[in-house]
Amino acid sequence: MARPSKYPTELRERAVRMAMESRQDYPHEAAAIRSVAAKLGITSTESLRKWIRQAEIDGGVRPGKTSEEIAEIKSLKKEVAELRRANEILKAASAFFAAELDRPNRF
Repeated sequence: MARPSKYPTELRERAVRMAMESRQDYPHEAAAIRSVAAKLGITSTESLRKWIRQAEIDGGVRPGKTSEEIAEIKSLKKEVAELRRANEILKAASAFFAAELDRPNRF
């Protein structure tokens, strides 16, 4: 299970917005990311870079899976795992009851 983010959603959105707006003020994107991360107290510039990439995907600027698609895939995988567990339980139960029917009665 993924651990929760130590940064609130509002901070993430603000950081992404600031980095995107300040790109033209720096010689390259990495410098803008470093600057914004330092200003907002984000310890990992890589985290901010990933947030920006995901925002670009969600905005349709970059190809990839959107946040909604990722959440849906995650939900469907969880449902599939649950259904597989239920299926295994049903298989075991049917095997048990089939064996009970094959046993001779002692009347």
